[in-house]
Amino acid sequence: MAASWLDKLNPAQREAVTYGDGPLLVIAGAGTGKTGTLACRVAWLIEKGTPPDRILLLTFTRRAAAEMISRAGRLIGKAEGGAAGRVWGGTFHAVANRLLRMYGPAIGLPANFTVMDQGDAADMMNLIRSELGLARGRKRFPRKDTLVAIYSRTVNARDRLDHVLEVQFPWCQPDREGIAAIFDLYTQRKRERNVVDYDDLLLLWSALCRVPRIGDAVADRFDHILVDEYQDTNAIQAEILLGMRKNRRNIMVVGDDAQSIYSFRAATIRNILDFPSQFPGTRIVTLEQNYRSTQPILAASNAVMAGAKERYTKELRSDRASDQKPVLITCRDEAEQCAAVCDNVMKHLERGTPLRRQGVLFRAGHHSDQLEVELSRRKIPFHKYGGLKFIEAAHIKDMLAFLRILENPFDEVSWFRVLQLLDGVGPRSARRIMDLLGVRQGAAATVASPLKRFIEEPPPAPAAGKEQFDKLRNVLADCTGQGATGGVRPKRKAKGSGARAPAAPVAGDSAVSPLDDDTEPERANEPPLTAQVERIRLFYEPIFERLYENPAMRIRDIEQLQQIAGGYRSRSSFITALTLDPPTSTSDLAQPPYLEEDYLVLSTIHSAKGCEWDVVHIIHAADGMIPSDMAVSDAAGVDEERRLLYVAMTRAKDMLYVYFPLRYYHARFTMGDRHSYAQISRFLDGKVRRLFETRIAAGARDDDFPVAARSMQDVEKWLQGLWKK
Repeated sequence: MAASWLDKLNPAQREAVTYGDGPLLVIAGAGTGKTGTLACRVAWLIEKGTPPDRILLLTFTRRAAAEMISRAGRLIGKAEGGAAGRVWGGTFHAVANRLLRMYGPAIGLPANFTVMDQGDAADMMNLIRSELGLARGRKRFPRKDTLVAIYSRTVNARDRLDHVLEVQFPWCQPDREGIAAIFDLYTQRKRERNVVDYDDLLLLWSALCRVPRIGDAVADRFDHILVDEYQDTNAIQAEILLGMRKNRRNIMVVGDDAQSIYSFRAATIRNILDFPSQFPGTRIVTLEQNYRSTQPILAASNAVMAGAKERYTKELRSDRASDQKPVLITCRDEAEQCAAVCDNVMKHLERGTPLRRQGVLFRAGHHSDQLEVELSRRKIPFHKYGGLKFIEAAHIKDMLAFLRILENPFDEVSWFRVLQLLDGVGPRSARRIMDLLGVRQGAAATVASPLKRFIEEPPPAPAAGKEQFDKLRNVLADCTGQGATGGVRPKRKAKGSGARAPAAPVAGDSAVSPLDDDTEPERANEPPLTAQVERIRLFYEPIFERLYENPAMRIRDIEQLQQIAGGYRSRSSFITALTLDPPTSTSDLAQPPYLEEDYLVLSTIHSAKGCEWDVVHIIHAADGMIPSDMAVSDAAGVDEERRLLYVAMTRAKDMLYVYFPLRYYHARFTMGDRHSYAQISRFLDGKVRRLFETRIAAGARDDDFPVAARSMQDVEKWLQGLWKK
């Protein structure tokens, strides 16, 4: 059976798929079929007798794991295809959550912990910041999101706070002592309230691996570990893998050092570069056959990466021959660039390439500002990647706060958020109520549940919000099955009648993975989860209609949340899954919706990784933009910027345009020039430019451009004119 699908692999893919025991590093260039290779590896291991539940597949999205496992199931046929569903597939954080619920008590972590998302972590730090009086000083103190970024960087990079502040956040160095005090209290408060954040999940998994006997039991659960996108892992993730493979050496990591572009998230290229030394005896297989782009696009992309200081050598190649080189267009200024992009977009549209099959890529979100104005003026619909993430929208965070209180009555951040939704309750009143309920004392300091107290022995309600206060008690009582306060519980739906989540945006999609298994039984007295969400929604709707703009758009998100809940048997698994792997975005809130089915895609290069378009337009190919002037202080930063351009170029299938605006207008001074000439990106040197077709934008004149901006041929002709008669 295996022979039929193995024959469809190229030699390098087949070598990776059928590799025996021991560490394996697969360097998979852009568009070389790494997803299919991983899926085939899973199928091959199962066919060779490895029990599926002893295979661990780690990816960076749950959907990627589901796709690979589903593919593997189809490859091995109906007889064994269902077995693939028992493979442990998911993100590092999701697997950590699963293992910690099973083994956490061995390191002092109760199995019923709840997981905070980044917004919750920021809110808790803000509470501590306020309590310590650091928000009332005369000098500016780092705000909550900055504090979370510093904390996460320190933890994930395994770096000292002093060094992180010096290198990444130098403007925060004077506040070092205050930041450290916040972090100390933050760590203590999480433990008291039985909550963990994203970073804790990885830290505690790593700690679990080091516990005598238990660590061996965790590591020995899996015969084979497979890791996708290894170039995007951080120091703790590499540490986890070393701990998980201390007894068994079977590990396969797949990645591309040329696509390591997330150092701002503490990802480090060192993990993939140093893998052979960390796992002695590593076999390295390189995938170079590209199935996406034409050969001229790959030739230019290879030339860009050839200048990298440290890399695995590879040359992407394609069977898709073409006479059309990528095009480098020099424009007079940003306005000319915008006009050229729009002209080329419309030209390809007229030739049959839909707008949605074209992408405009840029280094930073604000680089597209002027282009967005021009697109709107020309009535070209577009969608810009980078809208709010679903779980970051205020109304979704409010809804989840209600559920978090039900799940963990000592969740201080959620109580603080919910109480302030009520009329007459501000931060001071919320803290007073929480103190009376014992929320802030922590689970270890009190026996009575704050939720039980709130329902049965409520503190005095604020005069302005007494009615809402009592309604909230009714809601929480109904959701816990204690409807003694006069609330009306929604009727239970017949078994199986709960709404199922739509397939596309759902984090909790019933994918083939044991991580979806719900080991916590539904509480006997509680209504079904969808009924709880409905009960909360009925209470919350009048509140958010008063608090937020665009209520009609937001209500659709809440309805979607209720649909997603229909795919889970318990509140705990729902909250955890939605926190660890939420739906991508609340696109309706990112910008007004369009009625057209077709739209141009605008995206930062970071957001575009993993995507592809028939036609790609890369704008602002100037030094200071690509590479960013904020990233050129050291060689490592310059190399990562080079990889960013490489990632952008390799998104193109058929046609690639790179735009270089010669002049940038600004108003630095009241007097003097208000524009300056730019230098073309240092990554597009003479060797690279020879692989492009060079053009000058239609509206520009040749005398607009100094010699430095002309093509190499123009320079040579000019030089010859100096001595030729």
